[in-house]
Amino acid sequence: MEITEMTLDDLEMMQDTLYSDFDNFWSYNLLKQELQNENTTYVIAKENSEVVGFAGISVCLDEATLNNIVVKKSYRGRGIGGELLEALLELCADMNMKSLTLEVNVSNTPAIKLYEKFGFKNLGIRKKYYNNSQDAIIMTKYDI
Repeated sequence: MEITEMTLDDLEMMQDTLYSDFDNFWSYNLLKQELQNENTTYVIAKENSEVVGFAGISVCLDEATLNNIVVKKSYRGRGIGGELLEALLELCADMNMKSLTLEVNVSNTPAIKLYEKFGFKNLGIRKKYYNNSQDAIIMTKYDI
C-alpha cells in the first residue's frame, strides 16, 4: 500500500464512488474545499492504484485537528486507518505540531480503540455533537 498527499486528481478519481464506497458525510465539494485550503492537508491510501482511504488534518499555529479518517467500506478491518493515522502523526511531527486533537462518536468503538492504541487521551465529551443527537469524545495526543 502507498500513502501519499491527496491531490484534486485523486478526488476526481473518487468522485463517483465517494458516497457509495466511503461514508456519506464527506461530500465531493467539501473535500475539494478542504484540498484548496492552505491550512489543511490530506493523505490517501492506494492499493494497486485504487484509492482505499483518506485522512486529513487542519492546522492552526502549532496545533492540528484531525478532520477525518475514512476507509473504503470493503477495505475496513485491514489496518488502513492505522496507517493513515500514522502518516498524519508523522506529518504533524515534521510540522512541529504540539498536539493533534479529534472528536469521535462515542459509539465508534473501533476508532476509539485505534486512537487509544496511538496514545490519544480522552479529554471529555461534546454533547449532541453529531446530528444534534449523538455525543462525541474529545481526544488529544500531545507527544507527537
